[in-house]
Amino acid sequence: MEGSEWHRPFICGGIASITAEFGTFPIDTAKTRLQIQGQKLDDKFTRLRYRGMTDAFVKITQEEGIRALYSGIWPAVLRQATYGTIKFGTYYSLKKHLTNQGILLDSDGKERVWANVLCAVSAGAISSAIANPTDVLKVRMQVDGRGSEQKSLFACFREIYVCEGARGLWRGVCPTAQRAIVIAAVELPVYDGCKNALIPLLGDTPANHFLASFIASLGSAVASTPLDVIRTRLMNQKRLTVAFDGLPAKIYTSSLDCAVQTVRTEGARALYKGFIPTLARMGPWNIIFFITYERLKAL
Repeated sequence: MEGSEWHRPFICGGIASITAEFGTFPIDTAKTRLQIQGQKLDDKFTRLRYRGMTDAFVKITQEEGIRALYSGIWPAVLRQATYGTIKFGTYYSLKKHLTNQGILLDSDGKERVWANVLCAVSAGAISSAIANPTDVLKVRMQVDGRGSEQKSLFACFREIYVCEGARGLWRGVCPTAQRAIVIAAVELPVYDGCKNALIPLLGDTPANHFLASFIASLGSAVASTPLDVIRTRLMNQKRLTVAFDGLPAKIYTSSLDCAVQTVRTEGARALYKGFIPTLARMGPWNIIFFITYERLKAL
């Protein structure tokens, strides 16, 4: 960005991300609960408590209260204030830089796909790695449910740090970065591509942004759900220094081990646990985000 305008993508991206997070967070809680259940290797989560997203909403509300649907909202907001700000700000800033260098656009004035994907992958990897501790806090508080109502964000952070060390805050950072790269590589270029393709038909309007963001959500949900399942399970497991109550110090040793163990004990379909709530959240999240972002950008 030129002069004092370089910060606009970061500010617009952060505000739009936080707005979208508040609007869709209960769906994310349902998705997380669905993804951690049915683990044959962890007795605490062996039982299938929820039959689907609607059943999860009903049971969480009845058994734990409606506030439980927002357990972990503050680390999620903190995450978007960092992850969303860095991701979208970096993506659009890199695109602007490559445009100025004559790299992004081809001779016909169209964006080169590889350059667009490169910007998205870089933005996704950097932002997710930095924001990983807030993701760990969010997952733990979502899974704990009623217990997290008495446990503050700071108390949850302290518990992880004392029991698992600083590395516990970066648990699952590899699948988180992998997932962020996949989502960014699909979602951002697809949105920009669809928006540009729809301009002759719909113009640069909210209707265009709505349709383009929904198409981008569908692609990113299909591509990222297996990595999201692995990430959630790795983040949720509490690594201890010694075995405890007959359980090993850790159940999954890596992203690959988690994927293999999940498929071996639960079947390949387990990697798509929570796909419906993932899509149901990504759709509204991206719609809210991109329409908000485009409006803010126009100010």
